[in-house]
Amino acid sequence: MRLVRHPVLCNYYVTYRCNARCSFCDIWEKPSPYINLRDVEKNLRDLRELGVQVIDFTGGEPLLHQQIDQFLSLAHNLGFITTLTTNCLLYPKWAERLRGKVDMLHFSLDAAVKVRHDQGRGVACYDFVLESIKLAKDLGERPDILFTVFSENLDQVEPVYHDIALPNNLMLLLNPAFTYNAVETGQPLTLPELDYLSAFGKRRNVYLNEGFLKLRRDGGNHTAAPVCKAASTTLVISPENELVLPCYHLGEKKFRIEENLKNLYQSTEVQRLVALEGRLPACEGCTINCYMQPSFAVELNSYFWKALPSTLKYNWQKGTWKRLLKQAVA
Repeated sequence: MRLVRHPVLCNYYVTYRCNARCSFCDIWEKPSPYINLRDVEKNLRDLRELGVQVIDFTGGEPLLHQQIDQFLSLAHNLGFITTLTTNCLLYPKWAERLRGKVDMLHFSLDAAVKVRHDQGRGVACYDFVLESIKLAKDLGERPDILFTVFSENLDQVEPVYHDIALPNNLMLLLNPAFTYNAVETGQPLTLPELDYLSAFGKRRNVYLNEGFLKLRRDGGNHTAAPVCKAASTTLVISPENELVLPCYHLGEKKFRIEENLKNLYQSTEVQRLVALEGRLPACEGCTINCYMQPSFAVELNSYFWKALPSTLKYNWQKGTWKRLLKQAVA
């Protein structure tokens, strides 16, 4: 049963450029422009009309964009819930200007040991994460620790939780790694490792979407009966001001946003591609978290019920449930 039939999230790529060289990501390898303020303002207004509630300004490293604070201000003033993930290399520079503009601020940290985190990220950013946590807290912000989990760093979940998340009263977001576009991100998590994460996710100040684990146990998305609703729940906008379908990771088709994003999204050609979400050959076995999370939220099925407790837990602790409820009523 479909509960929501309009897009709820926009992954807005401000640039593909990045100042890190993460071993599990290839986005930083792409040449890329930067989005411009005029396009952002137009697109945000169209996204509101389409029913989108959450804007994720992403990259690359979003803090490389010199107008990122203005984008966040525009989105916040239009009533969107805003999210941003950073490796923290530039957060100390931006902290004051971002204050109060990011509802879900995520600091990437994949190990409690400096050398292990920096090795995975390809740059020395561990110390910047710790500095950014202190700085954000001093400004009254409450960032989350976003931990991308592989078999190789599973042993670091416990120390990151006890040594960094709990002492700072921060949420630890466990993000099971996934593979895409033949990018090798390490060995897939085993069933015992998934069970370990499931138990860990029940702890205080920990978020883990149980739907992610169920999807992996089920062998990922299946094209014959797709759980993925990427194209109908999530609009992907590129730094070239293009609508990318059915998702960033496949990028089968890109449409230049000339005038009106709403009209473009509702056009026959775009909706034809939307209808293929989760059914393309490359969609078989997919477990990409950023598209599965909204997919679980819009259709009443077993994944919806698996994801619901962790979603409620996170939004309750962050206080964003009030804004989501207000938007739903409106």
